[in-house]
Amino acid sequence: MSLADMSHEGTWMIEFNTPYSFHVRGIKRVLYSGVTKYQRVAIVEFEDLGKALILDGKTQSSLYDEFVYHESLVHPAMITHPNPRRVLILGGGEGATAREVLRYRSVEEVVMVDIDDEVIRLAKEYLPEMHQGSFDDPRLKLIIDDGRKYLERSNDKFDVVILDLTDPLEGGPSYLLYTVEFYSIVRKRLNEGGLMVTQATSTTYSARTFATIYRTVASVFPVTRAYQVYMHSFDSTWGFVIGSLGPDPASLTPEEVNDRTSSRVKGELRFYDGEVHRALFTLPKHIRRVLEDPSIIPATDQRPTFLPA
Repeated sequence: MSLADMSHEGTWMIEFNTPYSFHVRGIKRVLYSGVTKYQRVAIVEFEDLGKALILDGKTQSSLYDEFVYHESLVHPAMITHPNPRRVLILGGGEGATAREVLRYRSVEEVVMVDIDDEVIRLAKEYLPEMHQGSFDDPRLKLIIDDGRKYLERSNDKFDVVILDLTDPLEGGPSYLLYTVEFYSIVRKRLNEGGLMVTQATSTTYSARTFATIYRTVASVFPVTRAYQVYMHSFDSTWGFVIGSLGPDPASLTPEEVNDRTSSRVKGELRFYDGEVHRALFTLPKHIRRVLEDPSIIPATDQRPTFLPA
């Protein structure tokens, strides 16, 4: 039975966090349900979260708090870089990651590479509140391609690379975008002093996967920082990892972040500021211990990491 068949006002979506735990949300209506060449896609309106994009049974974004995720993904790396002009986004089909990058006055070009043109078409049609016209910005260059293959073929250089990918699911489209080999390609495509940032899965339900991604990035980049934010839509704290060729995001003071935000970013952000920046990088003791666990080793193409772990 499809999501469209089972979901209507008064029914529920069950989303598994692990094989042994799940959370349940009431669905008010289903706007779209189908299968692309790469994944199952649903766009629904939850009773409590508003409209949301769901890929392979996992909530990707909801209107309730997508700004928390996208501001946390984009701004720490962008603010840390002294003058980001060219930015690459892999994934980010809703257009909200591009929306946040395009706020920067210094940005001259954003290259967005996504493998699934059907998801982008659906986002343009059903999720205008998320992309807010970012697909129409003349600075955005949209490429439909496999992100890794694009980087392998391209000689372009970027100041910041943002990896807004689906989780590393076995058999999914993204698991080879979390390996030493892939991050080594990303490093070669960065300008001097450049940074990359990746979403890094749940620090609640898959802390070892989060730590594996951290270890993998740290094996490639001289400066690596992990951080997290609570996401109500995901029923979890969510992890991110920055790899830098120079600037250290953890060294910025709240005052520096606020000064840079006010001078560089157009419009008022809803979530991120200097105090939030400091809080994001203040990881609790039990998470720091997992990051330091010597049994966790970097992921490779031959030995990738998968959820849940």
